[in-house]
Amino acid sequence: MDQALLLIHNELPGTNLTIYWNFDCCYHCLLQVLVDVSQSRKPGEPSIEAVAVSTQHGSILQLNDTAEEKQVCRLEYKFGEFGNYSLFVKHTHDGVSEIACDLVVNEKPVDSDLPVSIAFLVGLVLIIVVSFLRFALSLEDFRDWISKAINSQETDGLINSELGSPSRAGDPPPEAWRQSAAPLRLRSVDTFRGIALTLMVFVNYGGGRYWYFKHASWNGLTVADLVFPWFVFIMGSSIFLSMTSVLQRGCSKFRLLGKIAWRSFLLICIGIVIVNPNYCLGPLSWEKTRIPGVLQRLGGTYFVVAVLELLFAKPVPEICTSERSCFSLLDITSSWPQWLFILMLEGVWLALTFFLPVPGCPTGYLGPGGLGDWGKYPNCTGGAAGYIDRLLLGDHHLYQHPSSAVLYHTEVAYDPEGILGTINSIVMAFLGVQAGKILLYYKDQTKGILIRFATWGCFLGFISVALTKASENEGFIPVNKNLWSISYVTTLSSFAFFILLVLYPVVDVKGLWTGTPFFYPGMNSILVYVGHEVFASYFPFQWRLGNNQSHREHLVQNIVATALWVLIAYVLYKKKVFWKI
Repeated sequence: MDQALLLIHNELPGTNLTIYWNFDCCYHCLLQVLVDVSQSRKPGEPSIEAVAVSTQHGSILQLNDTAEEKQVCRLEYKFGEFGNYSLFVKHTHDGVSEIACDLVVNEKPVDSDLPVSIAFLVGLVLIIVVSFLRFALSLEDFRDWISKAINSQETDGLINSELGSPSRAGDPPPEAWRQSAAPLRLRSVDTFRGIALTLMVFVNYGGGRYWYFKHASWNGLTVADLVFPWFVFIMGSSIFLSMTSVLQRGCSKFRLLGKIAWRSFLLICIGIVIVNPNYCLGPLSWEKTRIPGVLQRLGGTYFVVAVLELLFAKPVPEICTSERSCFSLLDITSSWPQWLFILMLEGVWLALTFFLPVPGCPTGYLGPGGLGDWGKYPNCTGGAAGYIDRLLLGDHHLYQHPSSAVLYHTEVAYDPEGILGTINSIVMAFLGVQAGKILLYYKDQTKGILIRFATWGCFLGFISVALTKASENEGFIPVNKNLWSISYVTTLSSFAFFILLVLYPVVDVKGLWTGTPFFYPGMNSILVYVGHEVFASYFPFQWRLGNNQSHREHLVQNIVATALWVLIAYVLYKKKVFWKI
């Protein structure tokens, strides 16, 4: 899987070749020796070496004269999975001093992305069919025709209860979609959480073993890099909405603080258990227990943001009643102490990241180490972020297989859920709090809510463009999931506001979509996350594949496993079973 066969034909008499290789997306990387090819024995009998090359990204091939260490030729090419290629190195017909390197396709590669395209089209067709049936069943004439055809009043009642009554433009949505009296549990928020969680389950199960469903090796974004920050963002929105509801019911701040501390403690404890499985590796020693993790990051972030909101909690102001007041900054100005704290916290991240001296590394280093930066700083992975984790937690308590090892061949431990990155996850959660305040402060002003979502999305997107210079590697602060860089936070928060810009009117205002099926895992997020981690290796979430080197079979297995967790969440929702911490 993700490999091609390359046959290198050396037709140069008296010249041994050394072939160097690396991915073209490996930024400022040293080329690695791929294979040595001896000289041609005699004309017409080239020396041939066979080697496997990766097809996940484009490749750089550089051919050097082994004796003189002089470049013979260099080429860039994107090999295809299971393809068979030949590289002919020979003198040109014009003269013996000119050398040509010709790449020939012996056997065409397969289209490894075809299963993803088919799965996407099948999903799109299902969505269209279900949407059409829902629309048809919302028409009274069509409903009457079905009722008469099957001659059953009970079936008509079932259609009403399951699919909802018809909704006309301007009418309030059904009660199941929005509680107009107290919109503290918005279906669009749960749907967004469910989308992030469903994607998280899919990529954690392997994502069909496609590179774009895995985390980026260092700078940049893949699908896998989207889901966790979105979950953090929605957690922030839920913190404000739920806390406001609890305080309105008369709960004391002291009692609520106890609940916040207890929930944070439980999240951290459950997270430590999940990231240290004994059943795969045998009994685990305390000396090698991983401390950071996803739930640990969520627990710490939740505690800081929830306590911050609790300390400065104020009664929700009266909703704006005029068009002019809908363009006020009340949702921001009423939270100026929280914003001041968040900005100071971000200042701490910037100061530590760019000014903390790291032994053996340049100050302010943001690179991956390893082969990156021409191999000058092999043990500097993550700069200050990695140094702080190794200093405070120790190498053995960190993640031992970071994504940077894929492209950059890093050898030091690095944890993407480390201590320093938690600061920016707090910033991300607080931006989610801001979204929650917009939803609650302007709950009867749909236009005001949408304007604010669009404004925040554009504003954060502009910050991202400025920080990154609209490039993957050349900006002041690149988008980086391993570091949880501030540009990563602003970029994903921008996406989150735009997603809410779509979901809120579609799900909560107009009721055009109920959020199915993502709404159900969004309502039971802790159970689905913990369950999918614990039972990942159990049938029916995993089984022996007929061909373990097939993207198609892995994709089918991962889609089925993800769908099963969505189904489990649906059944639990119908039975009113929810796991809350």
